[in-house]
Amino acid sequence: MITSTLHATLPSDLQDERLQNRLGLRGIIPGFLDKVRGGDLGALPVVAGLAIIWTVLQILNRGFLSSANLVNLLMESAAVGVIALGIVCVLLVAQIDLSIGSVSGLSSAVLGIAFVTNGWNIWLAVLLAVLSGAAIGWLYGQIFNRFGVPAFVITLAGLLSFLGLQLFVLKGQGTINLPFESPLVYFAQLAFVPAWLSYVMVVAATGSLFLVGYSRARERRAADLSAQATSVIAVQSIALLVGLGFAVWYLNQARGIGWMFVFFVALVLLMHYMLTRTKWGRSVYAVGGNVEAARRAGINVHWIYTSVFMACSTLAAVGGILAASRLAAASQSSGTGDVNLNAIAAAVIGGTSLFGGRGTAFAALLGILVIQSISSGLTLLNLDSSFRFIVTGIVLLLAVTLDSVTRRSRTSHGRA
Repeated sequence: MITSTLHATLPSDLQDERLQNRLGLRGIIPGFLDKVRGGDLGALPVVAGLAIIWTVLQILNRGFLSSANLVNLLMESAAVGVIALGIVCVLLVAQIDLSIGSVSGLSSAVLGIAFVTNGWNIWLAVLLAVLSGAAIGWLYGQIFNRFGVPAFVITLAGLLSFLGLQLFVLKGQGTINLPFESPLVYFAQLAFVPAWLSYVMVVAATGSLFLVGYSRARERRAADLSAQATSVIAVQSIALLVGLGFAVWYLNQARGIGWMFVFFVALVLLMHYMLTRTKWGRSVYAVGGNVEAARRAGINVHWIYTSVFMACSTLAAVGGILAASRLAAASQSSGTGDVNLNAIAAAVIGGTSLFGGRGTAFAALLGILVIQSISSGLTLLNLDSSFRFIVTGIVLLLAVTLDSVTRRSRTSHGRA
């Protein structure tokens, strides 16, 4: 009697969610369709888009989905993907950083000068380069919070200023070659995960997914909250095991998985944990959703803005170090060209909203795979780089349009 009365007082959407969870596997499809109708598409659009891009490019060139090309594709994705991960952070609070390319280029210049020219220990040089990025982000936060200058203007000024500083640091040298025997160059070019270890990592990842999901579901049930059925968690874990296992097997037909890409994925998982399981992450989403409401709830909004700017610039510096290591050189052109555009486009294409408050760390991973797939495919087709910009621009426009439409759909669905 009490249970039925309590159930009757629950909101209708929570009742539907609990019903779907009780149905277990039978509730997956209805629950998924309900989310789609409500405008919550998740990663579906970018995954579907990636599948279409791969299919088309494979039809046009039979070598696109070869294991050797996919290994190169993943390795080329890591540096800009790390930079895009920082962009996800600032977009979540509805801000932007236009200087990531210049910051990444400056960090590579600092690395080259400290390590090669001045003979520093390589890890001290790396630390200095990373700290320079963190300091830039802190400076952005102070200007934004204290003077109210829009982030667009602050980071545009940073783009120009730090590009000039990069040129000044490298003045008279132009390009600094990193020794091929250095651990950074080896890590970015020649270090690959042993085949046996790659399978161990897949099993560990899927096992962790199941244990975390099962533990969280138990906690929610103990608190009388809606939770995923164990059967659903098991199916998700098995599907991930099969998918990752096949991907690893296929990549191992060539050189395997590069440690640099593993490092990128590890950063994505760490950021995902920070955003979803910590007070800081919840505060980031709150500020991005409604700044005034977050302030009234006691969140230190100024610190959140400063922290996301610091995270973005720090990751830009890390991306610059990886890019320099990949090329075995730091030059005046490092961080220029389309680095800015690709990093921002990757975050948006991956599903991070320009309006703030919505997106995940996995947006950087999915988005950079889309962009790098376009670049790799068009290169194999011997097409001019102009086509890559055109196609990437169209994909970006479609992603933002879809975000606007789904945002409107969620608003109307919520009102209904």
